[in-house]
Amino acid sequence: MAPFYLSNKYMQEISDACEHYIRIAENYFHRTFERPSVKVNLRGKAAGQARLGQAQLRFNRILYEENRGHFIKQTVGHEVAHWIAYCLWGNVRAHGKEWQHIMLQVFGLQPTRLHDYDVSSVQGKTYPYRCNCRHYQLSTRRHRAILRGRYYQCRDCGAMLVAIDDKHHHHLPDK
Repeated sequence: MAPFYLSNKYMQEISDACEHYIRIAENYFHRTFERPSVKVNLRGKAAGQARLGQAQLRFNRILYEENRGHFIKQTVGHEVAHWIAYCLWGNVRAHGKEWQHIMLQVFGLQPTRLHDYDVSSVQGKTYPYRCNCRHYQLSTRRHRAILRGRYYQCRDCGAMLVAIDDKHHHHLPDK
């Protein structure tokens, strides 16, 4: 795979947004916060990730480039809120009341757990599986885990997910 490249302008935009939210938190809580490292090396469908014990915030370059305005505001704010909650209260529930307080009261953002960005450009290969009530498209990671003996169950009907081939891929709704 070719080496990752993100222009300094875009990397600076993400870093500046992180700094912006940290300064808002500093003003709100009347204290300073350590600056986490900021990396734009996250792959897959996740837009951002806070590695709290490593003092690191990671962001997805492709989803950033496809959703710049919203990403800079919501996704960066979301991950910085995790960092601030960790600095203030240690290991708390990822999207618990502390994180929600920071999102709403400190940053003025909606505390949404998941983004709704189009992930078709970052999704990767999927594998068809089914239970008793619907079809699923599992990621390569989950498919390989099943090949190694792991199993997954449907949250609705409780049946174990099984691989299907194209000739059996009919009648059941997708999830």
